[in-house]
Amino acid sequence: MRKITFVWMLMASFSLLQGQELKCNVQVVSQQIQGTNKQVFETLQNGIYEFMNNRVWTNHVYTVEERIECNMMFNITEQLSSDEFKGTLSVQARRPVYNTNYNTVMLNFIDNDIHFRYVEFSPLEFDLNSHYSNLTSILAFYAYFILGLDYDSFSMYGGTPFFENAEKIVENAQNAPEKGWKSMDNISHKNRYWLVKDFLDSEYQPVREFIYRYHRLGLDLMDEEVARGREEIANSLELLQEVYRSRPDNYMYTLRLLFDTKVDELVNMFRESYPEEKNRAYNLLVEIDQPNQDKYKAMQEAAE
Repeated sequence: MRKITFVWMLMASFSLLQGQELKCNVQVVSQQIQGTNKQVFETLQNGIYEFMNNRVWTNHVYTVEERIECNMMFNITEQLSSDEFKGTLSVQARRPVYNTNYNTVMLNFIDNDIHFRYVEFSPLEFDLNSHYSNLTSILAFYAYFILGLDYDSFSMYGGTPFFENAEKIVENAQNAPEKGWKSMDNISHKNRYWLVKDFLDSEYQPVREFIYRYHRLGLDLMDEEVARGREEIANSLELLQEVYRSRPDNYMYTLRLLFDTKVDELVNMFRESYPEEKNRAYNLLVEIDQPNQDKYKAMQEAAE
């Protein structure tokens, strides 16, 4: 009996190590919904939390400290029936910088096409090979997308298998009536379809190389070699310039998403740089990220 108990505990321990890749904080907000059973939203929040944090997303071993920190905030704005809801979803993900207490933001995205059915206490089921539920497909899509970004930041194109899983979820949902899964659902390319399509598009490959060089060869070095890490990041900006000038599509939302996530970090980084490097970074950034020109101008003027 002791041997059986030991083996069971060992298998359970291995299962815990193997899974739980995400440390996801989940919030379901429903202030705009009046005169309904509020308990359903608490149950939904708990169900999403369990789905994101306890599911095995990879075949890699994770320790508690290695789990990827992320946030998901659902803002439920409409209740169409007792079990049908619409709203928005804010998704953020972070990555620790080597040998520091600093966490860099990897993703900051608002999905405006949240539409799903949920019956209170019903299990959240998901199958990578089929579109079983719009809610669980959305959750799994962002789980794999977050994993893809994280793995890309540690090895060149290391996130490809996870982006491919996210793409598979999109493909399975092409006949779904809900928005967010199809190319024509958003004219500015700001939806799940384009999000993963661009990350797997060869024309956007320099963006993924930038993510690796920025984080692994740049930020992770700055604890001991600030100048070297910052120089690598300055050099890697030319990869984004390459994409900007080649203009793979009219919207290039992937670049917009990247700069909306990193602009403040870039400003703080190059504010302390020497004049030549700062000017170089400034010239690159104001060309490829025009909406944030005022921030870059303030960066350049900071030490003058």
